[in-house]
Amino acid sequence: MNENLDGMLARVKESVGLDAHLGFVVDEASGDGVTGTLRITPDHHQPFGIVHGGTYCALAESAASISAFCWLQEAGIGGTAVGVNNSTDFLRSVSDGVIAVSTSPIHRGRRQQLWQIDMTDDQGRLIAQSRVRMQNIEM
Repeated sequence: MNENLDGMLARVKESVGLDAHLGFVVDEASGDGVTGTLRITPDHHQPFGIVHGGTYCALAESAASISAFCWLQEAGIGGTAVGVNNSTDFLRSVSDGVIAVSTSPIHRGRRQQLWQIDMTDDQGRLIAQSRVRMQNIEM
């Protein structure tokens, strides 16, 4: 890996910006996918005591962005990627515990990428699933 990629991955592992505010921790990141976790707190709840849907959407966007960036670097294309569509289905509600996040590529091309993001609860049950389309951009 080059120094720029190492520096970017170090920032990802530090959980900066919204990821830090949410508490999203990236465990592994590569062009083949990301794994990470989020420990649920009352700060993630909507008024009725369950995780706010926006939390899942934000997790999906972050995980897909990291995955897409890593793949662009590993493929030698360079640049970065930005989300242009985020479709998230909420399948099961949770109020506490740890959400596990994992990504898998559906399509990786020179202009766009499509990633699936699975979010599971402590028992491994799928609680939300997203598809995030990324636009590759030159830097």
